Amino acid sequence: MNQKQSLLAKLANGSLVLQILFGIIAGISLATVSKDAAHSVAFLGELFVGALKAIAPILVFILVAASIANQKKNAKTNMRPIVVLYLFGTFAAALTAVLLSFTFPITLVLATGAEGATPPEGIGEVIHTLLFKLVDNPVNAVMTGNYIGILAWGVGLGLALHHASSSTKQVFADVSHGISQMVRFIIRLAPIGIFGLVAATFAKTGFSAIAGYGQLLAVLLGAMAIIALIVNPLIVFLKIRRNPYPLVLTCLRESGVTAFFTRSSAANIPVNMALCEKLELHEDTYSVSIPLGATINMGGAAITITVLTLAAVHTMGIQVDILTAILLSVVAAVSACGASGVAGGSLLLIPLACSLFGISNDVAMQVVAVGFIIGVIQDSAETGLNSSTDVLFTAAACEAAERKESLYS
Repeated sequence: MNQKQSLLAKLANGSLVLQILFGIIAGISLATVSKDAAHSVAFLGELFVGALKAIAPILVFILVAASIANQKKNAKTNMRPIVVLYLFGTFAAALTAVLLSFTFPITLVLATGAEGATPPEGIGEVIHTLLFKLVDNPVNAVMTGNYIGILAWGVGLGLALHHASSSTKQVFADVSHGISQMVRFIIRLAPIGIFGLVAATFAKTGFSAIAGYGQLLAVLLGAMAIIALIVNPLIVFLKIRRNPYPLVLTCLRESGVTAFFTRSSAANIPVNMALCEKLELHEDTYSVSIPLGATINMGGAAITITVLTLAAVHTMGIQVDILTAILLSVVAAVSACGASGVAGGSLLLIPLACSLFGISNDVAMQVVAVGFIIGVIQDSAETGLNSSTDVLFTAAACEAAERKESLYS
């Protein structure tokens, strides 16, 4: 009995990253040996993602409300610099994708299979959707995972409770702590969940279906790698004035890897909050910045929209000047910030960007279908970049604020 308890204790306290790596290798091995066996363990991945998606809305609502209710007077939350970093990072990602697409122009073999989807007619529709999500019913917002609405109600309730009795505030703080403990338990199950996700993915697709789009994937993944390993570190260095790579690699390892396999920024919110706690960031800051980042910090989505749109432009033989390319970067960045408000995410915003060049919806939806074919890699890498950057920029803003305070104290 003691031996079993000792083994469980070792697993609970062991390196989560190493355990996840073992789960990835085991999942690939199982899919290689037996596809049927790999399909049979797919439910482990579905259970893990389902548990994260279930706990995330409640975690965000309670944590935001408790954090604001218990916030001390004159406490600084550093939200303004974080939002600036989110928006600038998303625009920089779109601009990087433009430069890479012009350097390595791509022509596509157009596909079909996305005809039933209905893309938004313009940025106005995207913003309209986001505004109405802001005033969504709070119960419905939690049930549907509408994080804009959850944030709005969480902030509102927190402000209302700011002048409540200390015992009421303590109840919210205790509930927040209890939910955080549940999150830690779910995250410890990540190796098992990722084992199921990897096994099912490799058994289902193999990657043979996406081999024909190698150049497109190379440009997409190349742009995302440049953002993750060059542009973001440069932005963070300018903010914290020290070597950014230890922080960058920590965020990629402990947030990006999980997000890559869950393919859901919402599901990765609990993982990011646990990482922020581990990095000893201010709860008042990350309880708001992380769910907000899952909504508006969309560098990966901006890259996807830009690269696939310019691939459509090159395929149609349309000439593009530099000013139009910069305008595309702005449109892609704004559209990406609204990606969470549109069913289908970043791919269904491609027709909106294509309309800048007079490309018809019929052709644009064929490009979207290409996006769905490569989605097993594109969406995974996009989510990994988006989610890890949420923590990276939050940590950078917090460290810069602490550095500034120490200089003036």
